[in-house]
Amino acid sequence: MTNSSWDDFKREVFGDRTETIEGVTVRVPTDVPFGFEQRLADLSTSSAQEDVEDLVTALFGETVLDQWIEAGIGTIGLMTILTWGMAQAGGQRDFTFQDAYAAIMSDDPGKALVQPQNRAARREQSRATGGRSKRTSPASTASAPARSRG
Repeated sequence: MTNSSWDDFKREVFGDRTETIEGVTVRVPTDVPFGFEQRLADLSTSSAQEDVEDLVTALFGETVLDQWIEAGIGTIGLMTILTWGMAQAGGQRDFTFQDAYAAIMSDDPGKALVQPQNRAARREQSRATGGRSKRTSPASTASAPARSRG
C-alpha cells in the first residue's frame, strides 16, 4: 500500500462509497468531522433548521439538506439518516438504515451509536486475540469449607 497523496491514502483505507438518499447521491461518511461531537452535544436540544443543517453539512456536504427537504424528507427520515451517517463516520460500516431507524424509535435513542458488537464481530475479535479464555482453577472458585457448630 504505497500512496502518493493523502487523498489516495484516504480512498484506499476508508473507501469512497456513495449512497443515494432521497434521490441525492452523497458520499458515505468515513470519519467523524473534527468538532462534530461537541457540535452535536451543543445542538441536541435544538430543532432549528440552521442547527440541523450544520450537522447534515458536516456529514454529507453543502446543500444536501435543502435537496432532501425539496424531496419531501420528514423528521423521522432525517433522524434516521443522521444516525446512520454518524455510525458510518464512527466506523460502524455494518450499521444499516434499519438499525438507525430502530435506534431512534427505541426508548433510548441516545444509545443509537453505542451499539454493542454483534455476535459475529465478538467472535472475530476473540479469534484475533487467541480464542476462548483459559479455564479457572477449581481452587479459586471453590467455596470455603463449612465450619462445625460446636
